[in-house]
Amino acid sequence: MDPHWLSPGDTSWQLTAATLVGLMSVPGLVVLYGGVMQKRWSVNSMMMAFIAFALVLVVWVLYGFKAGFGEPVHIFGAKHGFFANLIGKPGSILSSVGLREQGNIPNIGKVVFPQSTLAYFQIVFAAITPILMLGSVLGRINFKAWIPFVILWTSLIYTVNAFLIWGGGFFAQHGALDFSGGYVIHLAAGVSGFVAAAVVGPRLQRDREVDAPNNLAMVAVGAGLLWLGWNGFNGGDPYLVNDIASAAVLNTNLCTAVAFLVWVGWDYATGNKPSLIGSVNGMITGLVAITPSAGFVNGWGAMIIGVVSATIVYFALNYLSRTALFRNVDDTLGVVYTHGFAGLAGGLLVGVFANSAMGAEPGLISSGGAHLLGWQALTALWVIVFCAVGTFILLKLVALFVPLRMEERDMEQGDLAVHGHEVYPSDVPSLAFPSGTGDRTPAPPPTPLAEPS
Repeated sequence: MDPHWLSPGDTSWQLTAATLVGLMSVPGLVVLYGGVMQKRWSVNSMMMAFIAFALVLVVWVLYGFKAGFGEPVHIFGAKHGFFANLIGKPGSILSSVGLREQGNIPNIGKVVFPQSTLAYFQIVFAAITPILMLGSVLGRINFKAWIPFVILWTSLIYTVNAFLIWGGGFFAQHGALDFSGGYVIHLAAGVSGFVAAAVVGPRLQRDREVDAPNNLAMVAVGAGLLWLGWNGFNGGDPYLVNDIASAAVLNTNLCTAVAFLVWVGWDYATGNKPSLIGSVNGMITGLVAITPSAGFVNGWGAMIIGVVSATIVYFALNYLSRTALFRNVDDTLGVVYTHGFAGLAGGLLVGVFANSAMGAEPGLISSGGAHLLGWQALTALWVIVFCAVGTFILLKLVALFVPLRMEERDMEQGDLAVHGHEVYPSDVPSLAFPSGTGDRTPAPPPTPLAEPS
């Protein structure tokens, strides 16, 4: 018999929403990365996304969930203030009691589904964050270094931000709002990815000069999975099947559609042809920008956020990227723009458009004054500084044991050097490669036909 507190409907939606978010990573980002990179980096890009998803899942159930959503650890013995509410006490949820007990979020209270459901929902959010960050360093980061880095970053950076903003920590206690991860996920991924790209160094010059996707159909499929999967991303965060969940889903799609259209409009206005890759950037910008406010704003606010965020990111990606700071850092997929800039813009716009009729503290437009906007800015500053410094330190720590950058000769080969096979192996004997093996050993010559007697 189900416990009295369990709501079958809410539990079903939460598991469904979590699965939608999971599909954004595998296969969504896996397919998108596999298509947008050059042919020889396709397998490597997909493999690093897959392994990050698996690593975070294990970390989360062993200790990550409790660190992000458990009882606070009083750092330095502090009972109040920042260090008393920095991170939760790590611990496993794998016991029978841990899996079946009622879920609880300190900042919200008891929820109407089991802790296992809540943990799974949070797993897929934690897992997508390093996968988004990965987009900054594709095409040169060492696969062996990526593994410990993901574990360390999730354990020491993601869990801290999650607790501070979502899990009842310092910023949550002071009213900072991040509905589904504009700061915890996107701003963090954008900043950390940019720092990682700077530390690891650029791709080969020829990869930067001929940066052509190998399969635009894969890009379109991956992008479509992101767009529709985002219904779970934002629709699951009220932790109930209610009116706010419905509004969050509609706002998500509305803002994204507007941002997509504005991006195409700016392409025409600046004399450029609207490309699929560019339009996907516009789509992602809208999805990211609405994430921190999806359940806090009305439809008009969602549309304005789409216009503002798409405009900011369009000009940042196309013009700010030419300045010395950004030009000298090879952010492969421009994650700092579509996730960093968009997450920052969306988080700050919460302080402008948050609507009291949606159950949120009112922002500037709702005559709420600048209190909320001030805490949104302070929270953003924390995420930027903490992620930048923390990522730099963790990368240097990993580099003491494993080279961060692939060797030049391996970068020339790509997938074959790292994984032993490629995304489109040749099965044509005339090309001298055995069918389906990816082996570069020349095939034996064909047996000559017998001469007629």
